[in-house]
Amino acid sequence: MEAIIKAIETAGIVDEQSHLQLDAPLPVIGPTRVRVIVLIPEEGSMNEVEWLKTAANNPAFDFLRDSAEDIYTLADGEPFHDEG
Repeated sequence: MEAIIKAIETAGIVDEQSHLQLDAPLPVIGPTRVRVIVLIPEEGSMNEVEWLKTAANNPAFDFLRDSAEDIYTLADGEPFHDEG
């Protein structure tokens, strides 16, 4: 039987002793074993704010500035509250 794996994304810092310190507690009742994947930005790569600015100024998304694309208002739909 194959194990079902749940993924949780969070952020943290690797300290001077190479220990991982998470920004917030995990929503897991422990003690329990976990598998950890660490994603480290490469030198010179864009941070999230730079990436979002670049995407916002990309001409490929100019069609979103067209008023014809404004088909929804704040009154549309139902509020969503994540129980997460």
